[in-house]
Amino acid sequence: MYYIGIDIGSTATKVAIFDEDNLQDTILMKTGWSSKETANEIEELLESKGIMKENRKVVATGYGRVSVPYADKSITEITCHGKGAHYLMNGDATVIDIGGQDTKVISLQNGMISNFLMNDKCSAGTGRFLEIMANVLGVDIKELCDLAENGSGVTISSMCTVFAESEVISLIGSGEAKENIAFAVIDSIVSKVASLCNKFSSENKYYLTGGLSKAPYIVKSLGEKLNAKVETHELAHYAGAIGAGISAKNIK
Repeated sequence: MYYIGIDIGSTATKVAIFDEDNLQDTILMKTGWSSKETANEIEELLESKGIMKENRKVVATGYGRVSVPYADKSITEITCHGKGAHYLMNGDATVIDIGGQDTKVISLQNGMISNFLMNDKCSAGTGRFLEIMANVLGVDIKELCDLAENGSGVTISSMCTVFAESEVISLIGSGEAKENIAFAVIDSIVSKVASLCNKFSSENKYYLTGGLSKAPYIVKSLGEKLNAKVETHELAHYAGAIGAGISAKNIK
């Protein structure tokens, strides 16, 4: 029996394929404009691997979880990210997921979720914020992080993405070094995330999941803001899908 976790996020879709207890494969693709089309593409891909309705259980999570008609169940991102992080990093901590449209902070105790917070009222402090600022600077997110590592001395004060973008444009117009602007952008997002963490957590151990877990400078900067160790994993981007796949094992 195969157990499939599908995490359809606002920008990226992740799939985790378990063959019984073994994580056999992971898949990453852009969500595109239609979550339903993405879900159909995933089903075709699964069937091409011999994973059919008769020999699989599917759990969907994420922004587009309601768009997976063949899912046996849909579960919230909070539950799935908590389970996925615990599976990957094997222990309790505070899980931080910086998604495209929201940031989730999840406290794990004895492998169970004891508390959580979300910042979803504004894209400031999310992956979308970084995308917008990177576009203004004419770089991708990896290049933005590389620039930030060599910058300093500049801050972005606006709490709103629209006004923050105006600040960045003004800094460019005044001749500020691109490295210093990039530093200010990264510092802005990690400060917002750290503030969210500090609202309920006094942990000294954190797990970073989601797409930005692949950015070493963000992991390092977040650890400095939290004055704590921030761990991640090579498959941390797939934490939500992995948690969904684990949940699929419980479907009768």
